[in-house]
Amino acid sequence: MIYSPLLASSLKKYQNTFHTVVPFNPKNDKLLHMNFTATNTELNNDMVEDSDKFASYIKQKIKDANAIYGIGGYAEYRSFYSRSTVFNNAPGVEPRRLHLGIDIWGDAGTPVFAFMGGMVHSFAFNNRFGDYGATLILLHQLDGIAFYSLYGHISLNDINNIQAGGYVIRGEEMAHIGAAVENGNWPPHLHFQIIYDIEMRKGDYPGVCSYGEKDKYLKNCPDPDLVLNMMQYAGSN
Repeated sequence: MIYSPLLASSLKKYQNTFHTVVPFNPKNDKLLHMNFTATNTELNNDMVEDSDKFASYIKQKIKDANAIYGIGGYAEYRSFYSRSTVFNNAPGVEPRRLHLGIDIWGDAGTPVFAFMGGMVHSFAFNNRFGDYGATLILLHQLDGIAFYSLYGHISLNDINNIQAGGYVIRGEEMAHIGAAVENGNWPPHLHFQIIYDIEMRKGDYPGVCSYGEKDKYLKNCPDPDLVLNMMQYAGSN
């Protein structure tokens, strides 16, 4: 795996030029920083293993905060990934629990926009319990650096009529947050991730790694808020 220390600096350089990935006006809209680490004692196994209960919890927290979205998760260690065997490695090998993207928790059907122009690299329906569900990956170039953006848990319809090699333009409405039946059985949200080296993968890339692989994957997947520019507006409750 090859890393580019220049990618993060280039993203920061152009941060103020990127289009919002979901509808958001920082002057009027509130965000809730959601904590899904073990320190959140409100969560229990019964809740996270039941998709409806989990979705109700998230929706109520966002409503109580008078927020438009819940947001967070980059480099967050989440025990709730035990709900799915997708995040298990071979017996005796540390399971994957460290989140590599930012999640934007909101209503199914919420539009997802291209933050900059790019080419459709690949897409897939990763239809296992706990997986991405419908997934889109775009290829971009910035200051001569090629990199990728991944959109997980989107609507299945969003990938039914696209082709690899097609182009999207900045601000194009290209996807929507998917419902549980098409997003891997998660409460509706967008998993947004930046990737430097895609490692020859198509339609998929790890969004969660083991803690022992933390340094490797966080170097290859810089903070998505360099694009989103949303975390500074996220309060907690």
